Amino acid sequence: MLHRKIYQLCCDGREVCIFLRDQQRWIERARIMDIEGDLVTIRYETDEEDEISSWEEMVRLESIGAVSQKLASVSRGHFEPLVSDDCPEAEQIRPRSSDSSES
Repeated sequence: MLHRKIYQLCCDGREVCIFLRDQQRWIERARIMDIEGDLVTIRYETDEEDEISSWEEMVRLESIGAVSQKLASVSRGHFEPLVSDDCPEAEQIRPRSSDSSES
């Protein structure tokens, strides 16, 4: 099942975080480039001091302990989210009214 999920992430081309259990480390913001047999090719960058390095590693499928991906992020700044006026009325979210006048 992990093999199928990693293959799907490879096809999607999305950034993932991968935990290598044999090395006890996380690789962040990686892309799964290829899967051949039980070898997974991943590509990522590291930023150390004033140098950015690009890496490509081949790891065994059995050494991958976990794969996670960021679904969304929101800035912590204080701002009002943008709302489209073109949104169909049926899809608009309206606050519930607190008074129930149904009798």
